[in-house]
Amino acid sequence: MRRKTAVERAEAELTKFGLTMPETSAGRGWPPTRALYFRKKMFFVFGDRKEMPGHLTMIMKLPISAEMVQDLYFVSESKGWFRQHNWVIARFGPDDDIGAEIPTLKAWMTQSYCAVAPKKFASLVRGDAP
Repeated sequence: MRRKTAVERAEAELTKFGLTMPETSAGRGWPPTRALYFRKKMFFVFGDRKEMPGHLTMIMKLPISAEMVQDLYFVSESKGWFRQHNWVIARFGPDDDIGAEIPTLKAWMTQSYCAVAPKKFASLVRGDAP
C-alpha cells in the first residue's frame, strides 16, 4: 500500500476540517480541481490545471488578509478576477513544509467560508457571542 504524501495528507486534513463547518460539501470544482462549498458557493479550491505531480495549489477568498499574505513564500500573485475579488493562491511543492502551515491554512479556510456564507453561519464558525 502506497503511503500518502505530505500534500495528500494536508488536503485530506483540510477537507475534513472544512466539512465540519455548517452546510458544507465537497465536490468537483472546474476541471481538474476539487472544491469545498457552502451550499452551492465555492469557498476553497484544491488543485490547478498546471499543477505538477506532488504539488498542491489552494485557492481561497481572503477579504481581510489578501494583501497581508502576498509576501509569504507559498503565496502566488493573484491576477485579474481573482485579485479583484480578494482570492489568494497558495502553492506547495513536495519539498515544502506544508504541515507547518496547516493552522494558517485552516484559519484562511475559515475566513473564506465566512466571506461566502451568510452572517448567521459565519458567526457560528467564528464563535461570535450571540
